Amino acid sequence: MSRTNSASLIRDNCRLVKKLYPELPPFELRALIHITRALRLSLSNGEILRLQGRWYVTHAGLLRVATRGRCHGISTTLLQSQSDAIGKRWVFKATVYKSQNARGFVGYGDADPSNVSPAVRGAEMRVAETRAVNRALRKAYGIGLCSVEELGWSPKPSETFQSNQAKPFNVASNGHRNPQPRLRDQLCLLIRQHNLDPNLVKTYAAYFCGTETIKEASRDLVESFISHLAASAKEDLDGLICKLNSFAQPVEVRQ
Repeated sequence: MSRTNSASLIRDNCRLVKKLYPELPPFELRALIHITRALRLSLSNGEILRLQGRWYVTHAGLLRVATRGRCHGISTTLLQSQSDAIGKRWVFKATVYKSQNARGFVGYGDADPSNVSPAVRGAEMRVAETRAVNRALRKAYGIGLCSVEELGWSPKPSETFQSNQAKPFNVASNGHRNPQPRLRDQLCLLIRQHNLDPNLVKTYAAYFCGTETIKEASRDLVESFISHLAASAKEDLDGLICKLNSFAQPVEVRQ
């Protein structure tokens, strides 16, 4: 990517993030600029995400880096001796080969019902493989930024994000008037702008956030969903509508 294109991507990412998060702290904006310059990833394409006040790379973003770097290949192996099919615990080893004769970069990934979203229960094997690939890719291309797929979905109060515990997404964090639009208003605006089905959007939001309902999701998770929804609508509205339709309940046909 040329210097001009890199600068354009930085402008696009900054413009979108300021629109989605008007009160974004300056240090987070600087972090986004640094990530964009270093990795050349797009916020609107879902290659990086903001979650609970931090930036994360996504599986799509890591694959973009690998493709740009002309990655020679990726292999994965199920570690059967460490896996337990009955307990739905799976462990994978992934190896990334940057060139034909290069030594591989190895990463491991595990998944079980305790560290995946309720929405993907039953798919622990695929989650474990994705985590292994992500870790191997991050090693191969020197990416210190953690990937979204590597995160567990139930952080304990004593862990990193203790100060960002779940809050109702439609309530301001204080009793004073907040100049920033409420998340509910932002979501409703997107629904109206793109003529989306509100019920399907709510179902998709719960799936994205890994909760039973959107009301149970933390504010940061809902912010990330809104960012994802806006980017998807901008880049591929037809694809987004197809995705939403996949959450529609089948209609029972009465004889």
